[in-house]
Amino acid sequence: MKMLNISNSPHVRDKDDTRSIMLDVCIAMVPTAVYGIVQFGLNALLVLIVSVVAAVLSEYLWEKGMKKPVTIYDCSAVVTGLILGLNMPPEIPLWIPALGSVFAIIIAKQMFGGIGQNWINPALAGRCFLLISCAKFMNNFNSAKLGFDATTGATPLMTMKTALNAGNSTASALSESGVSLGQMFIGRIPGTIGEVSAIALLIGGIYLLARKVITWHIPVVYIVTTALFMFLFGEHSFNYMIAEVLGGGLIFGAFFMATDYVSTPVTRKGQIVYAIAIGILTGLFRRFGTGAEGVSYAIIIGNMLSPLIESATIPRAFGRREAKKK
Repeated sequence: MKMLNISNSPHVRDKDDTRSIMLDVCIAMVPTAVYGIVQFGLNALLVLIVSVVAAVLSEYLWEKGMKKPVTIYDCSAVVTGLILGLNMPPEIPLWIPALGSVFAIIIAKQMFGGIGQNWINPALAGRCFLLISCAKFMNNFNSAKLGFDATTGATPLMTMKTALNAGNSTASALSESGVSLGQMFIGRIPGTIGEVSAIALLIGGIYLLARKVITWHIPVVYIVTTALFMFLFGEHSFNYMIAEVLGGGLIFGAFFMATDYVSTPVTRKGQIVYAIAIGILTGLFRRFGTGAEGVSYAIIIGNMLSPLIESATIPRAFGRREAKKK
């Protein structure tokens, strides 16, 4: 008699495995990584290397110590380290991305059971941990490598935020940022290693869409929702809205962090609700909060809401009636 293995649903099979998906994500981040290294110099490259090596080594040592199967060959730790490294300022001390990778892998991923069982994006968790514990270093964007007039200790978004808080108009705030929309699109601005070049990020995002690693629903709805929020609460300024889209980590977050398989809803309707929610949160943090960014915190809150969103949007099973209210 032939024995059959019975496993839990869903019983969906696909030719792509975790490793191939993670490799595609790594390939998609190559344009922005290369641009960041060329623009910011050797230390940016070292930050990425240290972040990735620390993530892989943390996963290996933890799994060996816990006598669990070693999963570093699925490249998920590489993706976590690379995302975290690209979210670092270029001149940051190297021990900080290493610390962030250790936290991301061990605390946010492995302590919840490893890949597929973490309730938040590990790289985001690592970044938020560093933003709280190493704020002085995480918000220092001075770089002697840029060599243009916009080299300051603040990103364009922070400069605009400061100007708006001082009572200036959005047009004046954009002017005070010292950069044009063209410079923001190309990436000739201060910022983290992987977030500055919108065009490089869009190339990577298009690659992920073409490879069907992600769908358009979350990134497009997220970006559009944030853009509309900033337009409505930014004196209806089109240029200010575009600057908010191009500046900071919105595009990076939309394609590479908000689309994490594990911590986002699986239903189409749920993904749209999720994207709208994190778009509104990002707008609230940017326009009315104390900081100028907000993408990381918005997505993490969205990760927390994902189970609730999914339970409210999951289709009813065929043939099942809704319970009658008494």
